[in-house]
Amino acid sequence: MARINPLIALPPLVFGGLAVMFLWGMQRENPGELPSALVGREAPPIGQQTLSGKVQLTDEMLRQPGVKIVNFWASWCPPCRAEHPTLTELAKELPVYGIDLKDPEGAASSFLSEHGDPFRALATDPRGRTAIDWGVTAPPETFIIDGDGQILYRHVGPLIREDFTNRFLPQLEQARAAE
Repeated sequence: MARINPLIALPPLVFGGLAVMFLWGMQRENPGELPSALVGREAPPIGQQTLSGKVQLTDEMLRQPGVKIVNFWASWCPPCRAEHPTLTELAKELPVYGIDLKDPEGAASSFLSEHGDPFRALATDPRGRTAIDWGVTAPPETFIIDGDGQILYRHVGPLIREDFTNRFLPQLEQARAAE
């Protein structure tokens, strides 16, 4: 009688393991969310560069009382352009700080001149080092910071439509209520 090779069971076992892993991944509460290791921690340092004629964003500003927003953006980023009116409206209610990511100074200044400047203070990150420290994957990304300089929430993507009203605003309201 012929013996059955035990390696014949390997493909079904590998397939079964992958199927279990995929099913577990699909059962997560929000599979599209990118968790941030910085939530609940102090905000990382800010670079010491800004656009000419703009107020320099400093670490001390992030530790001032009250809830504030830090937005990583770039003039070359279409989703950043889409969320710009939302940031302008938010700036009427609370401090909005900006970090311009890998942008030529002329392009960033032109963008703010053309579309308005919602940022109370601004830092530039020409090499992307600050973005790495903050865990930013791509602009736009927005952080809610409390009065102690701790990150309360990280929002990946533009602050527009349902994503803004259903995901970002409840977090902002919760942060303001706790303040």
